[in-house]
Amino acid sequence: MATAIPNTPDVPLQSRVVDDKSPICIPFILSRLEAHKKQQAAAGTAKPFIIGLNGVQGVGKTTLVRALAETLQEREGLPTLVVSIDDFYLPHAGQLALAAAHPENALVQYRGEPGTHDIPLATSFLSTLCAGQPTRVPQYDKAAFSGLGDRVPPSQWPAVNEPSQPRIRVVLLEGWCVGFRALSDAAVEEAWRAPLARTLHRHTLENLLFVNQQLREYDAITDQLDAFIHIDAEDTEYVYAWRGQQEEQLRRERGSGMTDEQVTKFVDAYYPAYELFSEGVRRGIFPNRSGCQLRLVVGRDRSVQDKIVI
Repeated sequence: MATAIPNTPDVPLQSRVVDDKSPICIPFILSRLEAHKKQQAAAGTAKPFIIGLNGVQGVGKTTLVRALAETLQEREGLPTLVVSIDDFYLPHAGQLALAAAHPENALVQYRGEPGTHDIPLATSFLSTLCAGQPTRVPQYDKAAFSGLGDRVPPSQWPAVNEPSQPRIRVVLLEGWCVGFRALSDAAVEEAWRAPLARTLHRHTLENLLFVNQQLREYDAITDQLDAFIHIDAEDTEYVYAWRGQQEEQLRRERGSGMTDEQVTKFVDAYYPAYELFSEGVRRGIFPNRSGCQLRLVVGRDRSVQDKIVI
């Protein structure tokens, strides 16, 4: 059976996050999987079950992904593929071209925000998987070009759905912006003008609207999800402390890691998207389907404080 674990070199190897999320998420996913199987049987089709998982950085997403993949693969016997949205970042040359085309827009000078992913590659990849056809799983090397990152050559991408392999039955797509949907221009402007916005005021409205426009293309991915898990925080600003804890652990274990100032700058690059799009995820990403989204709200210690099925 084919399993892949997300490419997350930025995350410490030894996580101290206590996993109280899997006992909640696994029953939810198994119930949605049963509904999916019945739908596919009635339709006479065999589309893989696609799970989206969104969680702010440092919340314990990788631990949960591993637990879900192991349950689906080992206990349920379903060939499961874990894919990270990070592996669909633009190649180095493409990111440089995007930055050069918008030199005044700090949001796209480095990978991260919507618009810095190769959405045609992602949609083509998912479509091929859904058709049960052989394909290769894109990989991204965050360490390339002194940390600027680059796509791994396609010849090195792992193959799935080959004739000698079992067909992938479950796809778990994880990432910090999975499930984000674009807002109306008026809603972006309203958020930008809000007096309590943390980072939006540092950017022009035009540049925020550019990122929002790019996000519309991501609907081609979101619309293919069959179930969705959202690991939310009581206060999104916890992400600064959580990332700082990760880097502190890296400094202890590996002798290097970002300083507190560097952590703040790093998270600031992502935070505008949290400010703009998190509320839409909280309301639910499936406007015409109920019961397909699970939201877990965690406290500063990352423990689950509430759970909501949407």
